[in-house]
Amino acid sequence: MESTIELTDVHLSLGRGAARVHILRGVSLKIRQGEAVGLVGPSGSGKSTLLMTLAGLERPDTGTVRVADQDLGVLDEDGLARFRGRHIGIVFQSFHLVPTMTALENVAIPLELAGRPDAFERAEAELDVVGLGNRLSHYPAQLSGGEQQRVALARALAPDPRILVADEPTGNLDEATGAAIIETMFALKRERGATLVLVTHDMALAARCDRTVRIRSGHVESDTAAAAAAAE
Repeated sequence: MESTIELTDVHLSLGRGAARVHILRGVSLKIRQGEAVGLVGPSGSGKSTLLMTLAGLERPDTGTVRVADQDLGVLDEDGLARFRGRHIGIVFQSFHLVPTMTALENVAIPLELAGRPDAFERAEAELDVVGLGNRLSHYPAQLSGGEQQRVALARALAPDPRILVADEPTGNLDEATGAAIIETMFALKRERGATLVLVTHDMALAARCDRTVRIRSGHVESDTAAAAAAAE
């Protein structure tokens, strides 16, 4: 199966001079189309930075990042934005919804930016998929945390991306609400054949993925297939 995501000897640092901090140190990683991969490791290990790098939100100092057969290093910022709009859906721990826009408008944003003439129809359909078909006209402040994360998930999935990345998507939610969000995410991943890469501290959640990649001090410490996948 083809690699949807391939990082080769990626180094990334922040700051300058004595304040320079090395975040990623020679990371190489391949993720195949349709896989679910959990990124785990201690706080400050670099796992969120790795996720942002493969999503084209951070640029490495050296090394290559190829996603969906595209070398991200040759794209300028506008090109990266267009690429993400077509291929990558992103869900953050903080929902990043626009407070002055309704749920429907928040989900329609990436579709409108992509020039989709059916932006609002598509947004409404995605909100219905995540169980918010009756909350279209509500603003973020009128929604619970779980509902806001469902809006964020609908927004990420609306362009029908090949890749979905999530950074601690349940971090701001209670256990029951977080579990419901994860069930929705995995169900949609299976139905659409998308690749899922998520950062989590929850080892039980990571174990649900096809692979668990442990990051420590900016390195890939281990890369382990789930028992079910390893037995195939």
